[in-house]
Parts: sequence; structure tokens; C-alpha cells
Amino acid sequence: MEFPYGEQELAHLRAKDRKLGAAIDRIGHVRREMEPGLFASVIHHIIGQQVSMAAQRTVWERLRQAAGTVTAETILAMGREQLQSFGMTYRKADYILDFAERVHSGAFDLEKLYTMDDEEVKASLSSLRGIGPWTAEMLMLFSMGRPDIVSYGDLAILRGMRMLYGRKTIDRAAFDRYCRRYSPYGTTASLYLWAIACGALPELRDPAAPKQKGAKKAP
Repeated sequence: MEFPYGEQELAHLRAKDRKLGAAIDRIGHVRREMEPGLFASVIHHIIGQQVSMAAQRTVWERLRQAAGTVTAETILAMGREQLQSFGMTYRKADYILDFAERVHSGAFDLEKLYTMDDEEVKASLSSLRGIGPWTAEMLMLFSMGRPDIVSYGDLAILRGMRMLYGRKTIDRAAFDRYCRRYSPYGTTASLYLWAIACGALPELRDPAAPKQKGAKKAP
């Protein structure tokens, strides 16, 4: 399943932000897969912290194959040593076990998150060991499908903004100003900012990137 958006979201962004609107028209539809199952998604994101996507994929596939179905019960049945043997650190294994135990015991109610607003969800997820604000926002976006998520803690989002608006820095005030334009469809804007950061518009450069040594100045 992909993150759902359509002409309503795009029309709003075009009307509110001319530069983003022009980028949308040139880039076309951006597809981004969702992560079904919030419990498994939390574990997947803990595994992926501070490692490459390839390493995350390898560890996740090992865990998933061993678990069969990734649930609190199957995770707790593995234990610390087996989780670590998949290629993660003991610290991450402890984070995962702590999360699984809290869900299993009812101390953390995943389903209740769906009744909360964005700030409440972020605060609740961030209370878990191993989950910070950025990870919480990614879970809200790619697992819960929240429509208005733009993460100030995401380096690619900030790079996309710098490239789109030609700014060397994006401070919090500028970030919040752009987000007000995007709202209530910030997540759709995020998809395009990520695409820009990854080179979807080749002529755009990051003003914050260091200049190459030996590059000649324009006359």
C-alpha cells in the first residue's frame, strides 16, 4: 500500500506555494510505500537507527523469518541473545524487548494512538525506549498515514527545502512558515521534498553543500 494522496492535496500545495507547485508538476506522482502493522513498524525503525538501509533490511529479514509473524509474543519468545544474533546491538535488542513487554502487558496501548492527535501520538511514541521525535514522526507518516507530517529532524527534508527555496539554512522559523503553507497536507509536501533532495530536479543544488576545490568562479 502506498501513501494516499491526490488532486485535492496537490491543488492546495500548488495554490499555497508557487515553487513547490512547479516542482510537483515537473516531478509527477511520487510513490511511497506504507508500512502495515504499527507494532512491526516500531521494531523495524529501531533496527534501522544509525545503520544503512542495506543493514536494516538484512537484520529485519532475519528477524522476520525467525518470528514468522512479528508480534509481542514471538519477539518475547526469542529473548535478548537471539535478537542480537540477527546482527543488531544488545542495546537495540533491549529496546525491542522492552517495547514488546509493554505491549504484551498492556502498559502501552498501540490502538489508543489512533484516537490521539499528532502531538499526543508523538509524545506517546517518544516515551518508548529507543524512540525519539524523528522516529515517532516517521512512524506517524509511514505506518499510521497521518496527513500533515513534516519533520524538522529529517536531514533530507531540510536539504530539499534548501534546494527548493535556494536557502543556505532552514532555521525553525522558516521551517514553520513553510509548514503553515503546506498544512493540512504536509505529508504530501514531504514526499516531494524528499524527491528533490534525492535529485528529482537535477538543476537544483544544495546551497549549504561545500564548494568543490578548484572550481572556477563565473566571470
